[in-house]
Amino acid sequence: MSTLNAASLVNRHKKLSQALQAASLQAMLVNPGPSINYLTGMHFHLSERPIIAFFTPGNPPSLALPELEAAKTHGLPYELNVFTYGEDPASWGLAFQQAAAAAGLSRAQIGVEDRVLRLLELRILQGALPQAEFVPAEHIMASLRMFKDPSEVNAMQQAAQIAQKALQATLPLIKTGMRESEVAAELTLQILRQGSSPTLPFMPIVASGPHNSANPHAFPGERRLASGDLLVIDWGANQDGYFSDLTRSFGIGEISAELAAIHQVVQQANAAARAAVKPGTACAAVDQAARTIIENAGFGQYFIHRTGHGLGMEVHEEPYIRAGNPMILEPGMTFTIEPGIYIPGKGGVRIEDNVVVTEDGLQSFSDMPRELLSIG
Repeated sequence: MSTLNAASLVNRHKKLSQALQAASLQAMLVNPGPSINYLTGMHFHLSERPIIAFFTPGNPPSLALPELEAAKTHGLPYELNVFTYGEDPASWGLAFQQAAAAAGLSRAQIGVEDRVLRLLELRILQGALPQAEFVPAEHIMASLRMFKDPSEVNAMQQAAQIAQKALQATLPLIKTGMRESEVAAELTLQILRQGSSPTLPFMPIVASGPHNSANPHAFPGERRLASGDLLVIDWGANQDGYFSDLTRSFGIGEISAELAAIHQVVQQANAAARAAVKPGTACAAVDQAARTIIENAGFGQYFIHRTGHGLGMEVHEEPYIRAGNPMILEPGMTFTIEPGIYIPGKGGVRIEDNVVVTEDGLQSFSDMPRELLSIG
């Protein structure tokens, strides 16, 4: 790891310790997922072999993991207590007991990520720490990961550029009569060719026509692109574990004036939301900026989701750009801006960008044209 990575990891441990003390928690436990990657610099897959990292203020982290994963812990730029187990499940409990003891835990209130921790790990932890109380503390990790440092911002910008280059390479290949699934396959190939890490944030959404494009989370299927269709493409890339999540909408050949007008409204809503982003603004106000444009155009009932969501090591994380969210934007927050209009039986449009809050406004990671483009 580079010196910068080492400093970043140590700083994250310090901030976590401060957050735990403020919350009167004695420890934070994380299992495989974005948070363990964020705190340790190591990548683990969620599998049938449990892995838990113990973080306690004032102590080095402790990690219980299978022997076959132990090589990942060599050469780390911080102190780590490592406890391994073999293939016999009967050996799991001892490793977790040793890790808990090294972390100085017994009768403690311990934070866990309730959306990530499985019953498998919880039962092992309850066996290792029978007098401890495990409490939901996902908000603590969210509060840390929500603010990106310069290296994270750089990775996210690269992820956006990789994604844009991939779509630009794919667009000339899209023709009337192609299946949505064929477009998705070609785009996936181009994302990898442009340098994305192999684990994509999600499989591309390629949705066409009066029904599929009006479904925000349509799955690319066997429908063939036809002249007059709206085509929504939602895709992303991965740079060193940080994601992009973009959407552009197109016309296949000549589309109706009504559909072109819908695209224009969404484009205006996207611009209004981006213009509203600055430190001190509430998430709800950014959502309202986009929603007002769409409502004033008479399409309010067809804007059926929030304006955006946080983005980073997960596709969806804090902050959420939605109505009623009073959270105040601060520099370093990264999220999507993605207003849309979806009219069943006619079609849908979404235009999505990835942005970071700066000291005086925003920086958009994505700069691909947002205007209506006819292809095919």
